[in-house]
Amino acid sequence: MPTVRELLNPVGLHPAPGFSHVSVAPAGRVAYIAGQTALGPDFGLIGPGDLAEQTRAAMRNVEIALEAVGASWGDVMRRTIYTLQPTEYETITRAIEEVQGSAEHPAQTILGVTGLAVDGLLIEIEVTAHLF
Repeated sequence: MPTVRELLNPVGLHPAPGFSHVSVAPAGRVAYIAGQTALGPDFGLIGPGDLAEQTRAAMRNVEIALEAVGASWGDVMRRTIYTLQPTEYETITRAIEEVQGSAEHPAQTILGVTGLAVDGLLIEIEVTAHLF
């Protein structure tokens, strides 16, 4: 089912490279997808030291979770990214776009952190999705 979310970048706010300032969802159910990282099914680290590869791996894990609830990238209303390298948002954005196959982004926040739950992780991505 095609998405009906509305993405807005109001005049008066700074340009939004790789995200939208506002995502508006129609009535429906909401899925909260826990932060996903570059850990494989065997709990092994994917892409040690490589932010782009870890971002792609985390996004592939988000995609698995979305599919489990019958959602797709167009249903994602909000994305929060926790990373040890927050100023590398261009690298993060390119990797996200590779996985989702689109340059269309929901509302997003990137937070710089000093560490994540498993040594070697550089990024964690959580999303909120609208379910029809």
